Amino acid sequence: MGKVLAVCISAEKGTPKKNVGAAEFITQHGLKGDAHAGNWHRQVSLLSHEKIQQFRAKGVNVEDGTFGENLVVEGIDFSSLPVGTILKSGKVILEISQIGKECHNHCAIYKAVGDCIMPREGVFARVIRGGVISAGDEMHVEDFSYRVGIVTASDRGYSGTREDLSGPLIRQMMEARGYTVTCYTLLPDDRHLLETELKRLCDNNIADLILTSGGTGFSPRDCMPEATLAVADRLAPGIPEAMRWQSFNITKRAMLSRAVAAIRKSTLIINLPGSPKAVKENLEFFLDELHHGLDVLTGKGDHHE
Repeated sequence: MGKVLAVCISAEKGTPKKNVGAAEFITQHGLKGDAHAGNWHRQVSLLSHEKIQQFRAKGVNVEDGTFGENLVVEGIDFSSLPVGTILKSGKVILEISQIGKECHNHCAIYKAVGDCIMPREGVFARVIRGGVISAGDEMHVEDFSYRVGIVTASDRGYSGTREDLSGPLIRQMMEARGYTVTCYTLLPDDRHLLETELKRLCDNNIADLILTSGGTGFSPRDCMPEATLAVADRLAPGIPEAMRWQSFNITKRAMLSRAVAAIRKSTLIINLPGSPKAVKENLEFFLDELHHGLDVLTGKGDHHE
């Protein structure tokens, strides 16, 4: 566990950040009012207080925010954490997206003393869930990542006459967001086989989330929604409704999707399309909200809000 000692922002790029004591963190954006916030992977910068203290021990008087850090935290060695690590402070959830940063144009502190710790000790993060962080708040390194099972339904993929591109894409996108992919299965469009695999992943506690690809159209062989409904304890209709609404803004053929989402025990199952392009569009649309849903479903997060 760590403790937030400073929350720093700068209104303009190229200027030192100043400790403002508290700030609002906006989902997939960064700190409200900070010049470095935006729709990119380095939305929030963090430094360990201990690393700053080691730098100060050299006789250099630096204030919090001097290195461009948004958060100064005591008790966590950020540079030792891998990309994908989840950090939680109150309602705010951050995901480490980059360790260190190559410094092309040396900052003012480097030019003054010949050294800067941000490139080697600082980390950067995305805001997965927003809220307010204040100096004095606790910060935790989450010791879990949600487990994902991927199931592709494709007769031609199963027979080897067509490469499955959607399954590997789902793996790539989920791992990039800090999820752990526990299994990937490629099956034919066979309802019994699909039901059996979905039950196996849910009932043996192999996955917190199952993302399926393919089998959601009008073809007589398409049966993924039926397999999902057959194993469901409860439905989650808002997810496929939102997916169809989003996709409808791209193509009117979205109305032809029969995708469903359902819960079996403590596992969420979501049907995705078979097209890699549509898979990417749908995942990018709902991934930001998915983490909170899994928090509630599994009981691993603070969902009393």
